[in-house]
Amino acid sequence: MGTSWSVAALLPPQADAGAIAAGIGAVLERVIAQMSNWEADSDLSRFNRAPAGSWHALPADCFAVLRTALQVARDSGGAYDPSAGPLVDLWGFGPAPARRAPPSPDDVQAARARCGWARIETDAAGGRARQPGGVALDFCAIAKGFAVDAVARYLCAQGLDHHLTEIGGELRGHGVKPDGMPWWVALEAPPGPGSDGAQQTLVALHGLSVATSGDYRRYFDSEGRRYAHTIDPRTGYPASHALASVTVIHPQCMLADALSTALTVLGPEAGMAHARRHGIAARFLVRTADGFLEHHSPAFAAMLA
Repeated sequence: MGTSWSVAALLPPQADAGAIAAGIGAVLERVIAQMSNWEADSDLSRFNRAPAGSWHALPADCFAVLRTALQVARDSGGAYDPSAGPLVDLWGFGPAPARRAPPSPDDVQAARARCGWARIETDAAGGRARQPGGVALDFCAIAKGFAVDAVARYLCAQGLDHHLTEIGGELRGHGVKPDGMPWWVALEAPPGPGSDGAQQTLVALHGLSVATSGDYRRYFDSEGRRYAHTIDPRTGYPASHALASVTVIHPQCMLADALSTALTVLGPEAGMAHARRHGIAARFLVRTADGFLEHHSPAFAAMLA
């Protein structure tokens, strides 16, 4: 899925570490086989190549992620859109080769014409989705979080009550560390001057997940302007505002992942309003001439109290 993973777990003496590691690998392989845009034969890639008007039964996990993604798209007014794959590829942030210059306005509009979460029909009873024609689903902003949740569920099913799972910077913790302390993690902050204060924010992931979306992870510079990987599906261009990053804390890493992307696209004002309205625990880091300003949604502030 274009990223790395790690798991820290407290194993009882009788546990087989090799078998546990193999089990984690099997969980991740299933997610990749269903939802990776990097794999041509994944269920998602086959759906994206399917002819217009065709219905396709999806594996239960893939279908559940699609339904969740469509709900986040609906709630955010399309700021998050799982059908934005053509735009992600056009800007060089998917499996397609990276870019060094922005695409032409005509190419952006052509890619936008292929997007649109509202065009995707689902059949809950049959676990099916309809390919309306030319839609390319991209789960990069939700599948990593789902994979974190899936690994955590697997570890709990093995009787391992104390563990921390990380995939591509998204984390979920259960139980405590061997010393009895919680899984404390420092919230991610953009690199550079002015970020030291934000890096001091710590959260205990005791049955919680954390995901961060920022404009510093993947980007390219062209003619003095930075184009970050977070695409605004409503315009077809990378989100451009003073918001440097958004961190979301949620019991489900899948939702923390998707919501952090949606809030980043919405920007500091609309994003904060959305977080307030939906009770999302979110931290916003806004760039200023003197560094970063940190803003917390009410749900996030309550966690720090």
